[in-house]
Amino acid sequence: MTTQNFAACIATALRRIAPEIDLQDIAQDEDLREECELDSMDFLNLLADLKKQTGISIPESDYPQVRSYNQLISYLQDHHQ
Repeated sequence: MTTQNFAACIATALRRIAPEIDLQDIAQDEDLREECELDSMDFLNLLADLKKQTGISIPESDYPQVRSYNQLISYLQDHHQ
């Protein structure tokens, strides 16, 4: 998968969880939860949706590595087989 594929997966997941979010307004290096006003359950749903789309599981110990949009894309790229 490419960066664009992962970005599309994130966009799809965010639209399912919080359809009111304008993806263009997300500061890509800021905390994704704050940028999208996601509570902890929304964040878990985001990660579950990404696992379903990509097959990549993000363990709780790695949550600090996926705080921002850009970090999440990098993580997915690094863990894609």
